[in-house]
Amino acid sequence: MNYEEKSWSISFWGTGDSMGVPRVYCDCEVCREAREEGQNRRYRSSVVIERADERLLIDCGPDWTGQMERAGLFWIDDILITHAHQDHIAGLPAYADACRWLDRQGHVIAPAEVNQLIRTMYPWLERFIQFEDIEQTWQWRDWFIQPIRVNHGKNGYSYAYRFDRLQAVSKMEEPYSAAERQELEGNEDSANAESAALNSWLYASDAIGLGAQERQFFRDLDLLILGTNFYHEQAAYETRSVYDMVEAMELLQDICPKLAIFTHMSHDIDFRTSYELPANVALARTGMRVEG
Repeated sequence: MNYEEKSWSISFWGTGDSMGVPRVYCDCEVCREAREEGQNRRYRSSVVIERADERLLIDCGPDWTGQMERAGLFWIDDILITHAHQDHIAGLPAYADACRWLDRQGHVIAPAEVNQLIRTMYPWLERFIQFEDIEQTWQWRDWFIQPIRVNHGKNGYSYAYRFDRLQAVSKMEEPYSAAERQELEGNEDSANAESAALNSWLYASDAIGLGAQERQFFRDLDLLILGTNFYHEQAAYETRSVYDMVEAMELLQDICPKLAIFTHMSHDIDFRTSYELPANVALARTGMRVEG
C-alpha cells in the first residue's frame, strides 16, 4: 500500500471525564438524556491517530472493549498512555487478554514513571505487553512525539503529547532546541473540526494551570485537544484537576492554536446548550474525526 497517498486522521473514541456520562448514580437532566436519547452519552476520553491500518491509541480506559467494537477492530498494535489513573488505563487488562488469546504481544508506551505505576497496579501485564519507556522525543511512523509533564492539579501530574510531522521538523524553532532538532532530523530515515492541517497537534486531556515552561510546547499548533470538565466549575481551585472551558478560552488567547477541540467533559456539559465559544473551538463528540 502506498501510505503517502493516504492522509492521517484523529478519531475521538471517548470524550467523557473520569466517570463518563451518564454517571451511574446520577439522575440529573444531562444524565437522564444520555440514558434515554444518547446525545450526551460520553465514554472515557481516548483518541486514535490512524492511516489505513496504522494506528496509535492514546489511553485505554474502562470503555476500551466497547470502543474497539464500535470501531470494528479486533486488535491494536500501539497504545500511548497519558497517566496511570483508572479512567486512562483500566482497559489494559482486557488488552492483555486479547494479547493472550491472539498470541500477540501488546505494546504500551509512556514515560518510565507512568509505566512503573501501571506495572505496580497490574504486575501480570508484562507477560503479554511490552512496556516502552520514553523520556524525550519518540518517533512513531511519520511523527515525532514529545511527552510533556503537565500540572494535573490536586491529582499531581499527567502527560500531554505533542505530535510534529517529520517533514515539518526542519522548520521548527521552539519548543525544540537546536540540538533536539538536529537529533530529530538525523533520525528521519529510521475553524473546521472535520478538516485541519495536522503538521503539529497536541493532546492534553488532564491539565490545569499550565505554567510558562509547559506552555512553550503548546504554541504553534494546528490543533489542540484539551480536557475541560465543566463550562465554569464552581469548586475551589485547590480541589480541582482539569481546566474548565472559561479558563481554557483564556489559555487559548495566549497560545493561539489554529483549532481547538474540548474533550474530557463531565455531565455539566449539555450538547443541547449553545455555549459561547470562539469560532475556532469545537466540542468533541464520540466518533468525531479530524482529517489532515
